[in-house]
Amino acid sequence: MSLQGDVCVVTGACGFLGERLVRLLLEEDKLTEIRMLDIHVRPQLIQCLEEIRGDTLVSVFEGDISDRELLRRACKGASLVFHTASLIDVTGKVVYSELHRVNVKGTQLLLEMCVQENVVSFIYTSSIEVAGPNANGDPIINGDENTPYTSSLKFPYSRTKKEAEQVTLQAQGEVLQNGGRLATCALRPMYIYGEGCRFLLSHMGDGIQNGDMLYRTSRPEAQVNPVYVGNAALAHLQAARALRDPQRRAAIGGNFYYISDDTPPVSYSDFNHAVLSPLGFSIQEKPILPIPVLYVLCFLMEMLQILLRPFKRFTPPINRQLLTMLNTPFSFSYRRAQRDMGYAPRYSWEEARKRTMDWVASQLPKERERIKAK
Repeated sequence: MSLQGDVCVVTGACGFLGERLVRLLLEEDKLTEIRMLDIHVRPQLIQCLEEIRGDTLVSVFEGDISDRELLRRACKGASLVFHTASLIDVTGKVVYSELHRVNVKGTQLLLEMCVQENVVSFIYTSSIEVAGPNANGDPIINGDENTPYTSSLKFPYSRTKKEAEQVTLQAQGEVLQNGGRLATCALRPMYIYGEGCRFLLSHMGDGIQNGDMLYRTSRPEAQVNPVYVGNAALAHLQAARALRDPQRRAAIGGNFYYISDDTPPVSYSDFNHAVLSPLGFSIQEKPILPIPVLYVLCFLMEMLQILLRPFKRFTPPINRQLLTMLNTPFSFSYRRAQRDMGYAPRYSWEEARKRTMDWVASQLPKERERIKAK
């Protein structure tokens, strides 16, 4: 079912996923208006979008997710919100209060504005990290939404994403000001890669400094299933179309869905190598130290972080939860998203890898110059 005639809001519209989603919406469906909400909207991006927007109005709402009046203006007259905006922090650089303010409070406030302004559909971009892995490193292989798993989330980013997801799903069926009902769902993408992925650039930068050798931080057997950004964006579009269909709306409202594609299961380290090896990067055969030893070192660095906190902000390059995540088999199927919302990956692994590799190759000279100038 098409979104033709809709007015939609995309938060985090200039982010890695948000920008790809905006472009997809402009190319696929004849919406009346797309409202791009972000803390900073690049003028160059708006110029690029002018070339593909057709008759769709593209409006800019620049500001913070905690700005009530900004959210009210963005939601007024809209029918659909894609909430992709989030503070992402896997190393502990961002204080918990700021993560909670943006990821949880921002989501609560946005939902409140949806109710007041009669927005009927809300799609939240969650994360695989709300599922785990747990501190024991218990694996899941090709799991689904019904796979039982005990997880106690200690990492602030994971906790705030989980809380925001719960807030979103609990808002399912809330009565709008005009008497209608709000429908919500949450999508849990795997690790998202593709053109614009800053994590890939970071790994490439580390590799350059290490003589074009990629560090190995995960065991080859710790397989996960990353998802290409084009397929992750498509899943959001399919969810929006499903929420517009009365029968599917009832089926998916209030539920979460794992979003993966046909990228072969692989460890995080070996995935980076798969993308970067054609550019001349090799990879360490094994981690510099055994994983248990690295775990102890992470613990010691975390203790040092606590001791230094009153005097100096110290952020360890890796922590126990991140090390566990990198070394736990943790993969999920997209079968339920396919069944309930008609999602099917558009880009094969071969095409996704080529697109990603071509983009990384275009960034390589600049990255070498940046590191040389240090």
